[in-house]
Amino acid sequence: MILSTIVNPDLVAGSDQTPRWNVPEYRRRGFHNLHTIARYTISLRAPRVLPLRKQINWKIGDRPNVARFLAVPHFSAFVVVRDDRILYEAYARDFGPDQPHPLMSITKTMLNLMLGRLVADGLVSLDDRVTTYLPEIGSGYAKATVGALADMNVANDYDEYGAPFSTWNYAVSGFVLPPEGGKEETFRSWVSGITGHDLINRTGYELYKSANSEVLGWIIERVSGRSLRDWLIEIVEAAGLEGRLHIVCDREGVPEMSGGACLSACDLARYGLLFARMGAGLDGRNLGDADFIEDVRRNPGPSKRPPLEWLRYSRHLFTDGVWLGHGGSGGQFLLANPETGTVVVYFSVLESESGHDSDFTVLLVRMMAEVAAE
Repeated sequence: MILSTIVNPDLVAGSDQTPRWNVPEYRRRGFHNLHTIARYTISLRAPRVLPLRKQINWKIGDRPNVARFLAVPHFSAFVVVRDDRILYEAYARDFGPDQPHPLMSITKTMLNLMLGRLVADGLVSLDDRVTTYLPEIGSGYAKATVGALADMNVANDYDEYGAPFSTWNYAVSGFVLPPEGGKEETFRSWVSGITGHDLINRTGYELYKSANSEVLGWIIERVSGRSLRDWLIEIVEAAGLEGRLHIVCDREGVPEMSGGACLSACDLARYGLLFARMGAGLDGRNLGDADFIEDVRRNPGPSKRPPLEWLRYSRHLFTDGVWLGHGGSGGQFLLANPETGTVVVYFSVLESESGHDSDFTVLLVRMMAEVAAE
């Protein structure tokens, strides 16, 4: 007897190769359950937790520039943490304090901590070409330097915004099924096939490519002799996360370092405190390198594109010279201010066709920076 099957409806791609969970009318449900949708995930938890005591400052929520972002329909969560205190938290009716939310590209910041350690230990030089560490890499990255890779400063034939993002990322990480009869790629087979010629960025702005993050993660694993999973365990333990870090991986078990992590809002704040403490973890577990992180603020990379040109992209972090952070598709943002020890987290699910809104991001980041500075 042969039993018939149907294609998993969550993983079916539309005509633009976008899976159902990420089309606007399904996106909120999809984002709030993304850690259960992907075909391949890793789940990690810390043995010891950083307790966060509540010391609520209600004036934060009363600020007009904060209140407007808590009232929009795409809002999910907002948390402000300083040291070991929760100064403010708010959640949407359909989202809770313990619920994981996709970080999207905020995931990239973890590579800053890993790379900083290797640079400080003399195992990686930012001036070396990628091929020094990955001789098998294709022409799209071979002659690029590690520093250019980390600063989103590589010009090659991959355009993140010029083709459906899902054509590589969603299919590789199991968020969408490949076309009937199509080959299921891995992250490393995919990035090895990216081509390029003159890799110098002459635009004057960052050239944002999530593929850079997958190449950088590969370098980190190759040079350190440690799996990315082991690095992630160290991050989870150094941050003292209370819940689980869920991170998407490919069929070979390689984590998606460009945007595959999911955390609760408070756990993302705990993670963000690693940057507020300049890489210092709990119980003496130092993750990143303080000098490497400080250099992000003092010697940043290329400017972001308008209307965010007042920010710079450096070593897989955004900075304005004071705070450190990163955004993510759907309206996520993490901001850490080392000068005040404050971390601000915002989760949302933008329901525009692309899931991006630059004007929204400008106002959001300015609000978060003001809250973190006080």
